[in-house]
Amino acid sequence: MVNSAAVTITLLSFAFTLLLILWRPRGLNEAVPATIGAVLVILSGAVSFQDLAQIGTTVSGAAITIMATIVMAIVLESFGFFIWAAEGLAVRARGSGIRLFWYVNLLCFLMTLFFNNDGSILITTPILLIMLQHLGLKNRQKIPYLLSGALVATASSAPIGVSNIVNLIALKIVHMDLYMHTLMMFVPATLGLLFLVTLMFFYFYRQLPKKIPMTVTIPRLPITSHPLRHSSDERYNRKYSNSFMRNILLFVFAVRISLFAGSYLHIPIEWIAVTGSLILLAWRWIHLKMPPKDVLKKIPWHILIFAFGMYVIIYGLNNIGLTNLLVHVFEPLVSGNLMNASLLMGTLISLLSTLFNNHPALMVGTLTLTHMELDPLTLKIAYLASVIGSDIGSLLLPIGTLASLIWLHILKQYKVKISWKDYVKVTFLVIPPTVIFTLVCLAYWVSWLYPSH
Repeated sequence: MVNSAAVTITLLSFAFTLLLILWRPRGLNEAVPATIGAVLVILSGAVSFQDLAQIGTTVSGAAITIMATIVMAIVLESFGFFIWAAEGLAVRARGSGIRLFWYVNLLCFLMTLFFNNDGSILITTPILLIMLQHLGLKNRQKIPYLLSGALVATASSAPIGVSNIVNLIALKIVHMDLYMHTLMMFVPATLGLLFLVTLMFFYFYRQLPKKIPMTVTIPRLPITSHPLRHSSDERYNRKYSNSFMRNILLFVFAVRISLFAGSYLHIPIEWIAVTGSLILLAWRWIHLKMPPKDVLKKIPWHILIFAFGMYVIIYGLNNIGLTNLLVHVFEPLVSGNLMNASLLMGTLISLLSTLFNNHPALMVGTLTLTHMELDPLTLKIAYLASVIGSDIGSLLLPIGTLASLIWLHILKQYKVKISWKDYVKVTFLVIPPTVIFTLVCLAYWVSWLYPSH
């Protein structure tokens, strides 16, 4: 039990942290208030050193996997993969800004399915930035592609559990395998994504350029000391470049499949991710003669500090009775009714994710579910609804997911400004109806799969 002083300090720390993150005076980095709030919670006694060790164990695997994914993205950039992909995307649009919008969102959806939400953001955002810059679009015209792509890339982690590390952690807590998750979630979550993209298309329609250049040529450096560098045969250069990029993409895809396989074989996913990133670093060193020292400078460490700080704060709230309160309020409402379980848990985790970040929010939601006396099917649909809230509902504010924070970090690196105002003007209109639509689809889909419940 924690004393009343610890309860007061924890609540005030949470309020202080949330205020500063939302206010962000003078562009204050979100990691600063999260760290200060976490320190205050620890000093109050609401989180013990034993709790810190538990938090470290919970967060470390996801943090290492995220860093390994960032390393992969840095290597892909060094090889010129982003430029190669940007040119290909522009060609396929065939001069239509409307067609480009749908291709951008299809690319982001597939990248998240093949990699994960953080990896998708790290790979697709530079591709889009490079392409849009060389298409000569104004900043206002770039926003529909960049913002819709970011929202879809993050939300696309809902259909299959392996697309998001926090989903995998929570799956273990509720004893649900990836097959069951995909069977119950893929159809409603994919319908929700189509609904989200459609809403954004109508919102952005007037901003989208109707015509764009048919092709875009982006200056690039030679990627190896292979005869490509000296060959005057442009067709050979292009063939070699395409072959090289496809090999790189196939390797990263193989790492992705290995993550999925590793989760079945109970191999720590971070081991696989780190192995893949080390092989890519060695590949770059051999081909480009680039040692890996630049990687340490390019990893956005503040995002990981933010995530850990928010975990500490919500762990403190859990220790002062948050989980017990949620169980008391929600258990009678969700028991025995799949639609109630879906709507209520999805909405709850959406709100918690918006305030805390989706990683700790889904953990609290999942732990809350394990303390409820629910039948197995209601427990599963309540968990899946929590994932929808964590992966889609969390997009209401940029701080809701690590992927959104990484996205903002990349935009800043490329000197492209999308303000919080630009962001929330869109998300406040499209995210709430998308969450409700997806949760309703989930309840109907699961009821159809299991009609005897």
